This record gives sequence, C-alpha cells and structure tokens, in this order.
Amino acid sequence: MSTLTAATETPSAASGRPAYRVTGRRVLASEWAKLFSLRSSWIVLGLSLLFVVGFGLIAALRYRSGIGSGQINQDFARQNAVGLSLFGTNFAQLALGVLGVLVTAGEYSTGMIRSTLAAVPRRLPVLWAKAAVTGLVALVVATAGAFVAFLFGSRIVAGTPGAMDFSHAGVVRSLLGAGLYLCLVAVIGTALGALLRSVAGAISALVAALMLIPGLITLLPSAWHDGISPYLPSNAGASMFAVTRDATTLAPGTGLLVLLAWTALTLAGAACRLRRADA
Repeated sequence: MSTLTAATETPSAASGRPAYRVTGRRVLASEWAKLFSLRSSWIVLGLSLLFVVGFGLIAALRYRSGIGSGQINQDFARQNAVGLSLFGTNFAQLALGVLGVLVTAGEYSTGMIRSTLAAVPRRLPVLWAKAAVTGLVALVVATAGAFVAFLFGSRIVAGTPGAMDFSHAGVVRSLLGAGLYLCLVAVIGTALGALLRSVAGAISALVAALMLIPGLITLLPSAWHDGISPYLPSNAGASMFAVTRDATTLAPGTGLLVLLAWTALTLAGAACRLRRADA
C-alpha cells in the first residue's frame, strides 16, 4: 500500500511542475491573450474605431455644408448631432460582428479549437470566456469611438438646427447605448461563429440578420412590417441609441431587452452545439 501510494504521488513531484487547475479566470486570461495575439483582431478593432469616428465626422461635415446652402436631403436635414455622430455605427457593427465570428469560427478553421477544448474539457467555459472578452473589448472601443465622434461632431454642427451637447437630455444615454449595441453585436457574432463553425457561413448569417432581412421586411404589407420590423436585432439596437422615438420604434429599454433576447438565443444555440457535437 505504501509503495502504491508513493507511486501515485511521485509523478507531479518528480516533474517539478505545479498541478494547475482550470478556473474561470485562467480561461478568460487565455482567451484575452489569444484575441490580442492575432493581427486580425487589431486590424478589425482599428477599422471599427475608424468607422465610428470617421463616418461620424464626415456626416457632420456634410450636414454643416449642406444646411446653409439648402441643397440637402430633407431626411438628412432633420438629423441632430447624435444621429450624425453615430452615422458610422452601421459600418462598425459589421466589423465588430466579424471580430466575434473570427474569435470562434477562426479556431475551427485552423483546428486550434481541439487544443482549446482539450485544455478545458467542460467546453462551455470556453464559449462564455470568448463572448465575455470579445464583448468587453467591443464595448470599450465602441463607447470610446461614440464619445469621440460626438465630441468633435457636436462642435462641427454647433450653431445649426441639429446642434446638441452633452447636457441635452438623452445624449449620454444614446452614446452609451451605441457602445452597448455594438458590444452585443460582437457577442452575437461570437455565438454565430461557434454555432455554424464556419467563418464564411457565420459572416453571411450576420450580414443577413443585420442588413438583408430588415430590407426584405419592407416588402411585406405595412401591418406585418410594423409588427415585425421593430423587433429585428438591428432595429431594436437602433432604438437603444436614438435620442427621440416615434410610434414605429421601440423604447430604448425595450430595444435593449429585445436585443438581449436575440443574444441569449444565439448563445444558447452555440452552447447546445458545443456540448453535443465534436470539434
């Protein structure tokens, strides 16, 4: 018995290595390191920031030059500083959604997912860690971009009918809502990548959900369109960062709940496949 006990206790001591445990913090640290070790992550994050700030400033400059001449589209003329500054959100949502797809589906395309799941046999902590890291990074980048775009955009349109500043009601809430929306889009991209396990397939599904389906819904009869359109992910997200709303859009809080439901649904599908299907 003593010989058997000694034999079972000696390998770790003989190797001189401590016995590591898989913990949530270590899985998060691993996913954080993997995200920022890839050049594509830095490129996509840079493009996201460029889209939010760059397109916001371009929209503000276009508004400033056109409002005085009278040669401006009437819908565009009704914009305010927040709407102009957040004009690039529609482009940034694709970039950050693609980042989420690459975080998960990219590992399946390279085969690295096998090593990841061998290190974390319970599997689901990997999905939660990927979603948390991607969402947190997207939240920081998108929120910073929204505030920077508004900081400069509001100065560009100062003195025009669309002028606003941080003291106006709903401005800070809208900027924070834009950052949260892009964060949740990145998490949805992460879930789609894990669910479909294909970079091309997940990106196609993301583009369809955010752009193609809302366009197709407009072809439906108005009664159906008005009943379905506000609850689509992109439209629910847009209501989160709108300063004003009308009868056809959701309230910001309701839009957040709808988008959280879409996010939870895609994560649940990804978790189910991760548990049931082999890598």
